[in-house]
Amino acid sequence: MLLTSIDPFIQEFERQFNRLARQTFDNGSAMPMDGLRRDDDVVLRFDLPGIDPDSIEVTVDRGVLSVSARREEELGENERVFVRERPMGVFTRRVYLSEHLDSDRIDAGYANGVLTVRIPVLERAKPRKVEIRRGDTKAIRA
Repeated sequence: MLLTSIDPFIQEFERQFNRLARQTFDNGSAMPMDGLRRDDDVVLRFDLPGIDPDSIEVTVDRGVLSVSARREEELGENERVFVRERPMGVFTRRVYLSEHLDSDRIDAGYANGVLTVRIPVLERAKPRKVEIRRGDTKAIRA
């Protein structure tokens, strides 16, 4: 029997975050993310400053949460770029969800340049207290 004290939510997010961080920073398009584990849900926060909320798309397919957003060129008729440090185009980030999360009840909101995605933890995956019976140890040794 194998016992572990590692939180499977944190372990999975760390693994995915590290992999995605390498991909994100290697190709120059950044969508930084924070992941928080709470008792009843997991919250992901994505930095998307200057993004039109109508261009943001959040989808779930076979346990993969995908976030995509688009930042378009904002040039007037008589304007031309001489410095470009803000990335433009389409940005995508994928997060593999644990089987302990309820992907049917995900909700998302966008405010102040931050996309917040909340994913509930399935009831069966939540911590629960185990009742300790007294004086009945023979039934446990089955």
